[in-house]
Amino acid sequence: MFELNDLRQTRFFQDVFEEGKKEGKQKAKLEAIPHLLTFGLSIEQIAQGLGLDKQLVRQATQPKS
Repeated sequence: MFELNDLRQTRFFQDVFEEGKKEGKQKAKLEAIPHLLTFGLSIEQIAQGLGLDKQLVRQATQPKS
C-alpha cells in the first residue's frame, strides 16, 4: 500500500516541497520590507540585506490597489 512516507520519497513531492519553502521565505522577506523602512534603511540596504533585487523591494513599497 502507498503510504505518506512513500509519497515523501518521490522527486515530485520533494520538488514541490522545496518550491513551497522558497515561496514562503520570499513572502516573509517582502512582508519585512515596510518594517525595515521604518528603521530608516534605504531600498538599497534592504535589498542587499535580504538578498533581493532593488526593483522587487521598490515594488513591495508601493501601496496595493
